[in-house]
This record gives sequence, C-alpha cells and structure tokens, in this order.
Amino acid sequence: MTTTGEHVALAGELAALVERRVVDPLEILFGDGDPVGPVRERLRIEAEVWAAQLLGPDERTAVRAAARLIAALYPGDGPFDPPDAWWGTAFGRAVARRAGHPGRDAVSFATAGAMLGITRQGVHDLVRRAKLDRHPDGGVTTRSIQERLNRPQERHAARHDHH
Repeated sequence: MTTTGEHVALAGELAALVERRVVDPLEILFGDGDPVGPVRERLRIEAEVWAAQLLGPDERTAVRAAARLIAALYPGDGPFDPPDAWWGTAFGRAVARRAGHPGRDAVSFATAGAMLGITRQGVHDLVRRAKLDRHPDGGVTTRSIQERLNRPQERHAARHDHH
C-alpha cells in the first residue's frame, strides 16, 4: 500500500524530470514566447497519472509506465543502467518495486543495497540468511530484490534498518 506522500513525491519528481529533460530543451529550440506553455500544463496532469500507474495495483500497467518513462527520459544505445544513487529517488524506488532492474537478472551487492536502501554489508547478511537470492553468475537476483521490496511488512523496514 502506498501513501499519499509517496504519490505526491513521485508525481513531483516525474514532473520536474520531464520538464528538465524534455520540455526545457523544447523551449530552447522553439525560441521566444511561451511555445511550450500548454505542454507544461499537460505535464502536471500526466505526472499525476504516471505516479498513479507506477504505484497502483495493476502490475502490467506499472511496468509499462516505467518502461515508457525510462525510454523517454533515459534514451541511449545501451541498456538502462542508472548509477546506484538513482535507486534512492522516488522514481527509482517505484521502478525497483514494480519492474526490478529493467533488463538485468542480477545486480551487484552495491546496486542491490541501493535498490533496497541498505548497505552492501546488509545485502551480504540478507544473502547469507537466504532472504535474498545469489545469482549463479554473481551478485543478487533482481527478482529476489523486487520480492523483498513488495513484502508489505518488510518494505518499510528495509528502508530504515541497516540490513
């Protein structure tokens, strides 16, 4: 269950991110006046919708929304591989819960820690106690991270304790 605060933080972050990465460059390209005013107005509405989709009960809708936003906001020729700090953002936390790490079956212990909001040592402890699954090729499975984040009784605890 998500809170109103989580929704507000995510919607605000998404609006700011889209404005910075998409709308501001359009304004620079289009020049004088307010050529993107209507886009800014629509963005505020869409950010609320995207936040509701990412945090809502429909997993397929959430994963599709995450994929669309990542594709639009982080285009590139290679796979999406954000820095560990990204997972601490409202958008990063929502993606981790709903989609795991897009395109990766396993991540390093450091990235797992970032996704869970704990230290790398905390991840080692969870793997040792069989609370997270080690991937055969090394690291931690993204599925086990996602499952841990989606356990209602542990999701908030994982953000506050150090393992």
